[in-house]
Amino acid sequence: MALLFMRPGCCLSDSLHTMKKSTVRSTIADVARHAGVSKATVSRFLNHRETLLSPQIAARVEAAVTELGYVPSPMAQALKRGRSRLVGLVVADIANPYSVAVLRGAEHACRQAGYLVMLFNLGNESERESAGLRALSSYKVEGFILNTMGHDAGALLETATQGRPVVLVDRLHRGLDVDFISLDNQQAIQQCIEHVLALGYRDLLLVTEPLGIVSSRLERARAFEAFVASSESSVSGQCFESAIDDDAGLVEALKALRLRAAGRPPAVVSANAVITLQVVAAVAQLGWQLGKDIGLIGIDDTPWAPYIGPGISAVAQPTDQLGHLAARCLLQRIGGLDTPARNLLLPGSLKPRGSTIP
Repeated sequence: MALLFMRPGCCLSDSLHTMKKSTVRSTIADVARHAGVSKATVSRFLNHRETLLSPQIAARVEAAVTELGYVPSPMAQALKRGRSRLVGLVVADIANPYSVAVLRGAEHACRQAGYLVMLFNLGNESERESAGLRALSSYKVEGFILNTMGHDAGALLETATQGRPVVLVDRLHRGLDVDFISLDNQQAIQQCIEHVLALGYRDLLLVTEPLGIVSSRLERARAFEAFVASSESSVSGQCFESAIDDDAGLVEALKALRLRAAGRPPAVVSANAVITLQVVAAVAQLGWQLGKDIGLIGIDDTPWAPYIGPGISAVAQPTDQLGHLAARCLLQRIGGLDTPARNLLLPGSLKPRGSTIP
């Protein structure tokens, strides 16, 4: 809702006139008319080519710019130079704490290099991938950092072949040979399993969002199955794909886990922070206590993890570092770096808390 604030003693028409006047943007043509010169003369002045102008004319243009409050369009100036100094960042879901943290790291690195980040949020709607890439392309971004759903490889390939460099974060895309930055998912899953096994848990359940073709989800599920299979014979583990709107399904999966455990406490490994919250809600609905009735460790550490129940054990992703590294790789490519695609995997760090420690 827009609010109009009026000064005491002035009427509505005066306020509307003032607002309209204050929101009208002066153009280079307005400056030229005000100074009594051509637009080309104003352009020379704005591009710091005063040596081509007489001191008197330069002074007139400067006065006109000041009086009209003229501000050159950064986009127009950038396009004239052939550089926008804009980086496009596409994320699968800005509601995911992971996306926010990666964005923060990428934005900081870009700002240090004199670039701005334009964000497009898919909201986990795969059909918006092409729309997001087209929208950012229309602003002449110089490169893309992509944390996308991966359902539109054609659009991604088309983007890559238009001369704009691409860096992928967290999620690989088949057929796209570009720099890739991610958590080492196998190492993170191994940390989770070794932690709970060391505490005596033997019946495990990996809860993940629907796997689909999302590479990070598939890697974590495959790593979980492989590590369980290579563990001692008394260890059992299953994988459950939990839809965001299927709380009842997750509750039933947790009941089945405890039934399979036959009296000994089981443990859940959640694949990300979104799933961790779902598991916490389901455990509360069942009236169970974390660390007593069931163990829980998740990938992604969040600011709230230490304060839920006895504290949620987690493997923290170096999210700021991931975003910072992705931006640095992209800026190197924008700068002309021509080397084979790089695959950079960063380790997670274990944060043990009461949800796994009885």
